Amino acid sequence: MRLDVEEARSLAVRALSAIGHSPEHAQITADHLVDAALRGVTFGGLPRILAIAERMATYPDRRRPIRIVHDTPVSARIDGGDNVGYVVAQQATKLAIAKAKASGIAVVGAIDTYYTGLFAYYVEMATREGLVAMAAGNGSPMVAPHGATEPRFSTNPIAFGFPTTGDPIIWDIGTASIMQGEVMMHMRLGEPLPDDTAFDSEGRPTTDPVAALAGAVRVWGGHKGSGLATVVQLLGVLCGTEAMPEGLEGFGFFVLVIDPALLGPTDTFKSRATTFAEAVRGARPEESGSPVRMPFDRSAAERRRRLVEGVEVPDVVCASLETLCKR
Repeated sequence: MRLDVEEARSLAVRALSAIGHSPEHAQITADHLVDAALRGVTFGGLPRILAIAERMATYPDRRRPIRIVHDTPVSARIDGGDNVGYVVAQQATKLAIAKAKASGIAVVGAIDTYYTGLFAYYVEMATREGLVAMAAGNGSPMVAPHGATEPRFSTNPIAFGFPTTGDPIIWDIGTASIMQGEVMMHMRLGEPLPDDTAFDSEGRPTTDPVAALAGAVRVWGGHKGSGLATVVQLLGVLCGTEAMPEGLEGFGFFVLVIDPALLGPTDTFKSRATTFAEAVRGARPEESGSPVRMPFDRSAAERRRRLVEGVEVPDVVCASLETLCKR
């Protein structure tokens, strides 16, 4: 089903409100989910509300106010109060941006949260302020290390953002061959997973999303991706999480924000970053290949297009969200 932006946002807010989110938290989460849909990341858009609803129905409601438990001019640690990560990570990022503007650099860690969404969203917040940012997050085991078939990592996303004179340069990846949201989307739509992305509970390759959720997802990038996943997991531990949080709770979020002016004129950095981006895009493509893109080029173009044309939400997801709204 195709929805315009306001229709999608309204549906998201109504559904989130129906399952117990405050108007403020519903709006913050909906804005993030709609932005994911605008960038063409369907599994990270409105379908995520169904996963949030399932999590809230499974776990007791232990939500508490989000609070700062440690604070310095250049750092903070946040207790997320078991609130959804879209809200916790946004607050952490806003705090890091404010501190970096005042002191030049800031690091903020948040714990006791879950489902944090697309990390590009958070680092883009910093690039809009002319700042450089890195964000990473850990969670419960779902991904097998390279050479293994049992889960030890979460999908462990990591993102970097750099301001330019135009669209920012943003690199945002999950360190899993397929993200949890994608697995759940395949399950809801009754579709098999791509080959070579998952194992069942006995360690056998599988394309069944239900079996994959009970087993493990393959790590992205072989031994190099496995190493990066290790780093992300430990950055979450640095924030104060358990080594491997159990269940859909206790996730960590780490964000580092840097003012380029610490090392030189900001305008010079942005100009040189722009020159570099243009040089990469101008590189000769492979024979019969597509033009070379910079990270975030596709997302930025898709967002501009979908702001006009609207976003696609699977019919089964729309129907399920409308059912939530009638609670």
